[in-house]
Amino acid sequence: MKLIASLTSPYARKARIVLAEKKIDYDLVLDNPWSGETGVPNLNPLGKVPVLVLDDESTLFDSRVIVEYLDGVTPNNRLLPASGRGRIRVKRWEALADGVLDAAVAAFLEAKRSKVEQSATWIARQREKIERALEMMSEELGEQVWCSGNAFSLADIALGVTLGYLDFRFPDIAWRETHPNLARLYDELMARPSFAETVPQA
Repeated sequence: MKLIASLTSPYARKARIVLAEKKIDYDLVLDNPWSGETGVPNLNPLGKVPVLVLDDESTLFDSRVIVEYLDGVTPNNRLLPASGRGRIRVKRWEALADGVLDAAVAAFLEAKRSKVEQSATWIARQREKIERALEMMSEELGEQVWCSGNAFSLADIALGVTLGYLDFRFPDIAWRETHPNLARLYDELMARPSFAETVPQA
């Protein structure tokens, strides 16, 4: 299989980390969906990465769909509980983390527009979402070692990717100082090769 990705996409990073944790062989194909020469729309009509191209040439898109599929490909290192409330808790963490990413990406893209065109109100609204979500994440993690249950899961991957993206695009958000429990978990995650080898690159 092939993963179409960019090195700056946090959603693609999530898929790459899952592939590494599951020890699944794949080909990484880099493509910038913002480039005029991108081939991404031919694989995903929404023009977004990541896109997973399966061996039969069918495609999967949206990181949440991709990582759920990948977790079921092999039985090793399961990242999602099979069913029940445990599974929903992990998916809820993922939804929250992805929501932060959505807000961060929206704020980043708005800030790239010319000063005349950009909306400071829109950027502030997205940043407020980020701050509220970080507060909730910190409260729900508490003193637990992992986000959900007693083992590393997709919830931790989603949170780690989100915190890494904030470091990458919003170094002024001092989440380590305000939420030291998130910093502790993030440091634990960055010791894993899957995280260390996928740090976003400009």
